[in-house]
Amino acid sequence: MTLKEKLASGATLVGTFVKTPSPIVVEVLGLTDLDCLCLDAEHAPFDRIAIDGCVAAARAAAMPVLVRIPSTSPEHILNALDCGATGIVAPHIRSAAEAAAFARACQYGAGGRGYAGSSRAAGYTTRPMADHLAASAAQVVTIAQIEDPEAIEDIDAIAAVPGIDALFVGRADLTVAYGAASQDHPQVVAAVEAVCAAGRRHNRRVGMFLARIEDVPHWTARGASLFLLASDHGFLLQGAADLLRRARP
Repeated sequence: MTLKEKLASGATLVGTFVKTPSPIVVEVLGLTDLDCLCLDAEHAPFDRIAIDGCVAAARAAAMPVLVRIPSTSPEHILNALDCGATGIVAPHIRSAAEAAAFARACQYGAGGRGYAGSSRAAGYTTRPMADHLAASAAQVVTIAQIEDPEAIEDIDAIAAVPGIDALFVGRADLTVAYGAASQDHPQVVAAVEAVCAAGRRHNRRVGMFLARIEDVPHWTARGASLFLLASDHGFLLQGAADLLRRARP
């Protein structure tokens, strides 16, 4: 079953962010039972070569890999998908028009993604065009990140856009945008609940990052099913802290 199919099924999926532009890190995480990885090219120093190497490592491990691109410009979408990424997480989708443009840029067709049969995604010219077009339509995952007050105000229209597989809550950005003191501020929580409710109304999956893993059941009950939790940096820090705790009790 593809990641797109698993996501559509509503099954609870757990992945993590990769902040280090290293194929070795991706290779190691590919040995785990995580449902997917997400290369954070928005907030970490991933250029196209780094994305290419990390996607190759993920594909070698049969690990689905998303790329959170720096912006929704078509070239960022094209680059990641040509490298063979499973899907795209698009930051700061604020309106239905932006969501529609993003969805269109992720797929082939008029006004959409440019075609090249020489890419990794297309099997380096070994896959017939018709096969690659069909595979892209069936497998590419499109995730709109909701992290601005304008997006919350337009959330029903965004959720209704064809071609969007999931809405991903950017809770930290919402907290900053609302000028809230913490991510648990009632206005922020209400915004997250609004995204979940729109997802239920329009049959769109909802994903999120959570600082507290213990909150997963709470949001699962409200319709969230994709959780990108922690990161490779977090694993290093937690592992080092645990080592010291055990070595120097």
